[in-house]
Parts: sequence; structure tokens; C-alpha cells
Amino acid sequence: MKYFLLPLSGAILMTNAACAGPVDRSLRPEARPSGLSVVQQPVRQVAPETQAAFSQWVDGFRSRAQAQGIRNDVVTRSFAGIGYNPDVVTSDRNQSEFKREIWDYLDSAASPKRVANGQAALQQHRRTLQAIEDRFGVEKEVVTAVWGMESTYGERRGTLDVIESLATLAYDGRRGAFFEKQLIAALQIIQAGDVDPRSMTGSWAGAMGHTQFIPTSYLAYAVDFSGDGKRDIWSDDPTDALASTAAYLKRFGWTKGQPWGVEVRLPSGFNAGLASRDIKRAPSEWAAMGVTDMQGRAVPNHGAASILLPAGTAGAAFMIFDNFKVISRYNNAEAYVIGVGHLSDRIKGGPEIQTAWPRGYAPLSFDERMEMQQRLQARGYPVEKIDGIIGPNTVNAIRAFQASVGVPQDGFPSQDVLALLKR
Repeated sequence: MKYFLLPLSGAILMTNAACAGPVDRSLRPEARPSGLSVVQQPVRQVAPETQAAFSQWVDGFRSRAQAQGIRNDVVTRSFAGIGYNPDVVTSDRNQSEFKREIWDYLDSAASPKRVANGQAALQQHRRTLQAIEDRFGVEKEVVTAVWGMESTYGERRGTLDVIESLATLAYDGRRGAFFEKQLIAALQIIQAGDVDPRSMTGSWAGAMGHTQFIPTSYLAYAVDFSGDGKRDIWSDDPTDALASTAAYLKRFGWTKGQPWGVEVRLPSGFNAGLASRDIKRAPSEWAAMGVTDMQGRAVPNHGAASILLPAGTAGAAFMIFDNFKVISRYNNAEAYVIGVGHLSDRIKGGPEIQTAWPRGYAPLSFDERMEMQQRLQARGYPVEKIDGIIGPNTVNAIRAFQASVGVPQDGFPSQDVLALLKR
């Protein structure tokens, strides 16, 4: 479903975190009856020149949509009454997996309420979820956890007009090609008769339904599990959405019975440079280095595994397996993957994360993260973007810098690392 990141819980979902609030449809602008151009009423404080440019973009989009097989009447009907939505652009700049500390994110992802609600949802839909597990080989607790992260078990499926959201983001241009592709896919869904344009609601990023499928993923992976002839992920019945999530995870290699990860204890003096998703060892090899589970035992052999330190050497450590990567196909943020995995463990009755997080330390601000990236880049490390987002490239650059100055290579963007870069 998503190859980009969204927030925690709900409303996209996206994902999760209320990406966008509800819209009063009585305030929606009306379209000119002659066609695709949109006349925006002065509701959202959109500058006239912005609205005019958006309308011009929409006119140009019509021909591109037709060139990809979308009928003219489908385009006209789908764009009726929609306008440029600046709130969507604002949401695109604020994504919680990138902006919150891992412990704050997980406090929400696996809160007592979310765990309890997940166990209740699992019990309520146990027969359906068990049938889905039997068909696709994805544990019902994992499917339930994705459901909880994406829409709070169906409570926050998103109320925004998907066509409006995607058109706004395609026009905005920051990831214009991606969102125009999603917009074309959304029109294909409408053209196929799966849903009416104004019933196609979702998040600010165009993710839809109980488990927040983006349009291209819907076309490729959504399934009709209820047998009514439609792949309905929007209705109150979550059956098709939950089965579609399991089908998606199966498609990308889910291994039933393999954990996403296991919290582990690292031995004193453990080389933090080995904590990388690119370094895989058999659990027995990690055990030979002194890595154990939280009870002091060797981790069972669930396949090749990596060590992950999401908060550096001061926080929890995890031994992660291939299913970690499978979840990341849904949302590539490490915080999200850990959130889904840990929530699924908790729904199944597992313990909370036992290692204390370094909650007292002063995190880097957005500007400080950008400064860190700039200083790393200036020293010749391959930081691709100066955007304040600490992704894999920045983490690898931090590790390389730490190695060069002889400090533990945990890749964590701390105040200490920034201070060393300033020397």
C-alpha cells in the first residue's frame, strides 16, 4: 500500500495518525458545468492565482488521463465539485514517523487502549480473521495490528475526497509524478465501477479504507473475500480490507510463524557498527557474540537476522527477521514497522518492550537535523537530501562519521554527534 510515509493512527490512515481531519461537504466548491476546470469558492483561503493555476493544471490533466484510457465522462464526473485543498499540502509536510521520537511513537502505537481495542476487534472478527489467516498464511494478530495502526480498527478511515487530495498533491509537485500515478489509478477504480467518485474517501495522501490502500495497491492486490463481487474496502464491513492486507503481505514474502523481531540484550562492548539492516547473521552467530533474548537465552533460528538499534545504544535492541522487511513494504518508516510488530505481539498477549528508552535526552530539532545532514554532506558523506528526515542514507552517513572519530557506530542522530560534527 504505501511506499511513502504517513502518520500514526488513523486517518489515512495513514496511517495512522490522523493525517487529515474531516471535511464539511456542504462547503465543497461547485464545478463549472462545462467541464473539468474547477472554480473554488473562497472557503479555504486559497489565493486566486493558486486556484487559477490549479484549474489550468486540471485542464491539462484531462488529456493525460484520456491518453491512459480514462473516459472523458469519468474524468468530468470525478472532478465535479473538487478544488485545490491547501490543508492536504500541509499534511504532506508533517508525517509523524519522521518527526516523533521512537518511544513517543510507540507509546501511541501500542498504548493500552490500542492493545485492548485490538484484542476486542480480533475477538469480534475472529472467524473472518482466522479464515483470512488460513487462506493467506498471515497471522490474524498481524492483520489486526495493521488495521489498528492504519485506521484505529476502522474508526478513522479518512473522510477526504480522494480525487481532490490526489489532484492537489499532483499539482503541488513535490512528489507530483507519484501522486498523478495514484490519481490515474483512482480514476481507473471509478471507471471499473468499484466505487462512486464521492464515495471514494480516504486520507490526505489518498489512502483508502480500513487498512489504507493507495489506489495502485488497490488495483494490484485488493481482493473480494466476502464474495459479493466487489473489492469493497470503504464500507463498515472490514472483510475485504483485512483480506487485502493479508494478500499484500503474502505477495511480498510473509513467512508464517516467523517473528518480525525479538527484543534482545546486547553484551557489554557490543560493536554497534554491526547493528545494520544490511548485516545479517544466523541467530546462532549472534548468540556466539553474546546476544540473547530478554530471558538470557539464544534466540531461536527463525532465519537470518539483523540487529536494530532504533534509539542508538541507549535504548532497546531488536533482532529483526525477513518479516520486518515485508511490513516495511506497507510503510518504510522503521517506527511504523516496529509499531505494527510490537502491537501484534501485544494483541497476542506478549509483554511490553522491557528496555528503557532514553527519554530524558534533548532530541534534535528539525533545523538541527538539517544542519547535521549539511555538515555530513560537507565532510563528503553521501547524504542525498538535506530535508531533516533521518532515513537510511543519513543513518549510514552518521555511522561512517562515528567510525572516523572513534565513537560507537549506532547511527543515532544525537546532540553528541552534532557537537562532534561542529568541531
